[in-house]
Amino acid sequence: MADNSDDRTYEIAKSLGAKCYERKDTKHRTKGFALQYLVECIRRDYGIDSYEGYFIFDADNLLKSDFISRMNDSFDAGEKIITSYRNTKNFGDNWISASYGIHWLRTIRNEHRARSLFHLATRIQGTGFLFSWELIKNGWNYTSLTEDRAFCADAVAQGYKISYNNEAEFYDEQPISIKIAMRQRIRWAKGHLQALAETGPSLLKHIFYIDKSVKVSEDGAPLWKKIINNLRLRFMSFDMLTVVFPRSLMLLFKKIIVYILRAVLIFTTGKVFSVGLAPELLRDILKFFGITPVADGDFSALVLLTAFTLAWTLDTYINNIILAAYIFIIEHKRITPIKWYKKIWFCLTFPIFDLIGKLSLCIALFKKVEWKPIPHNASISISDLNNKQ
Repeated sequence: MADNSDDRTYEIAKSLGAKCYERKDTKHRTKGFALQYLVECIRRDYGIDSYEGYFIFDADNLLKSDFISRMNDSFDAGEKIITSYRNTKNFGDNWISASYGIHWLRTIRNEHRARSLFHLATRIQGTGFLFSWELIKNGWNYTSLTEDRAFCADAVAQGYKISYNNEAEFYDEQPISIKIAMRQRIRWAKGHLQALAETGPSLLKHIFYIDKSVKVSEDGAPLWKKIINNLRLRFMSFDMLTVVFPRSLMLLFKKIIVYILRAVLIFTTGKVFSVGLAPELLRDILKFFGITPVADGDFSALVLLTAFTLAWTLDTYINNIILAAYIFIIEHKRITPIKWYKKIWFCLTFPIFDLIGKLSLCIALFKKVEWKPIPHNASISISDLNNKQ
């Protein structure tokens, strides 16, 4: 699908044998609308069920030579939706591209692998996935800013499991500009809110009620297996609801409220130090700086609030640094070689990436967001990446 392309993508793709379609629609510019149009073209010209399954890739993706066969192994094993190992082809460009790379690998470690272990549904992330034709037999109905999130939620609400293939690896290009990163993260945040509105009710319903059209288990399966599968399907809906729900926003609001309450409590009880209720260590610290709790109640309270704030910030910052270091260690064989001092720098700057995500979500709440293209300019081939490893 050459979507609103301003170059010769359509002509070149057709000349090289691809079945290519072209779309010009400046009013409906999301990837979801492009896929909707493409699916309708396939239905018209070939029939949706003419193909057993469909891959979705972005134009900048690079695939390992065995990617298709690895994914096909999972498909032949009966999986209906399969996501894959998303690597970063420009990992070492700067701290922004590295943060994206760590982010995708964090998702693999914390979500894909964990959920696969317990035969639960993980989630697709925009590109590099395969699904059965039956998922789009009624068309592609996901046109929000993050069509992948809505697709996942809807599939799980229908009883589908989304599996993960750790051996099928592809490479994706990441932004290197803070401006582009902010634009993309705000779009993601707005799309996540849209996905919650679109699919949240059906997921919530599926936790308590499974439609008769959803096949809970194979015909003739023992009762215990049907009960376990029934509970598994319900839990998958609950789990996916926690994914589409903007948890980071709720946690941010919670932290802000707790911080305000803590500040009010500390300043209104500044004289608590005068009755000796302050922790001994804190009183020793105040004494070291020459602060008398009885005489300087308000100042003591300010010191206490500052200590809480620094401890809270430092704890979050260090946790993210440790997580980034863990990713570099555990995934070192699959990350393109990066100088050790760059790895240290990327670990130290990774917490900023999560901060950008929280800020983007706050902005998305109040801003009208439109889809804009993300530039991809890295001239890297799959052979270049293979030679680096």
